[in-house]
Amino acid sequence: MFKLNPTILVAIMLGIGIETSFVRSIILNGVVVLISSVYLLTQRPNFKLIGLMILISFPLAFGTWWSFIAFGTGDTHHLALVYATRLYAYLFLGAAVTLTVSVKDLLTSLNQHAKVSNTFTYGLLAAFNLVPRVRRQVQIIRYAGALRGVTYRLWQPQIYFKAILSALHWSDDLAIAMTSHGFSEGFPRTQTVTDHLPRWQWLLPVVLVLLYLLVAIIFKPW
Repeated sequence: MFKLNPTILVAIMLGIGIETSFVRSIILNGVVVLISSVYLLTQRPNFKLIGLMILISFPLAFGTWWSFIAFGTGDTHHLALVYATRLYAYLFLGAAVTLTVSVKDLLTSLNQHAKVSNTFTYGLLAAFNLVPRVRRQVQIIRYAGALRGVTYRLWQPQIYFKAILSALHWSDDLAIAMTSHGFSEGFPRTQTVTDHLPRWQWLLPVVLVLLYLLVAIIFKPW
């Protein structure tokens, strides 16, 4: 199965995403959505998650479209479609990265190929690894409140305040654990996993970004 390296995916996402923010083209936005969707389908993602993503984003896209129709000036119908389709272009660009690559693989690749600092890489990886523990702590807080006759809803700030206090305690434990394992900021670390990145893939973001730019400047699609 064809699979791009996470670092290359991030480079493509940033390059195309920056250009998309300046180009007012419905057609190019559609092309970005189409190509991103094709790559997503080749990676066998969670289709329920993709459907939920589209369902949640629909009111946002509709609100964007309607705000230009109702309050915009000039060619409101064109601008409304541009910004509505741009939202989906960003959405599918991001999904092509987040739904096809694990957090660990992404951070490992960026650390080795994009020279992201070890402190940022391992700190962020530790934070993501604590997510299941945070969820469990929220459940414990709600159960403890129920024993006292207090019901905590997910939209109430008290439950998050208690969770933040627990997270602050975990941050101290994490810092001690990293120090005890010999982690020192600014010093090299032994890589236990080598992320393979073919040289030809470095050309792919450059080609795609330049091609997008040339099409936008020369042909000026609607």
